[in-house]
Amino acid sequence: MSTSVIVHIRNAEPMLAEIEELPQANDTIIKLNNPRQRDGKDLIFLEHNVVTVYWPLAEISFIEILPGETAEDVVSFIRE
Repeated sequence: MSTSVIVHIRNAEPMLAEIEELPQANDTIIKLNNPRQRDGKDLIFLEHNVVTVYWPLAEISFIEILPGETAEDVVSFIRE
């Protein structure tokens, strides 16, 4: 099962992608599936038909993990 993430790359706009597993402490690259801009458009520095890229972790500032299908539903109170 893949996890949706926002990858923050140094000196570039963040990108949305899916990863199969989180990087381990000894990893040097990360495999990103379906990389795209946060609004879903193609990235300008990748070809249109690219579906998988390997990115060096040294170039990544941080990774945000987005809630997926297993996330609990948030219940808020409604004033009537």
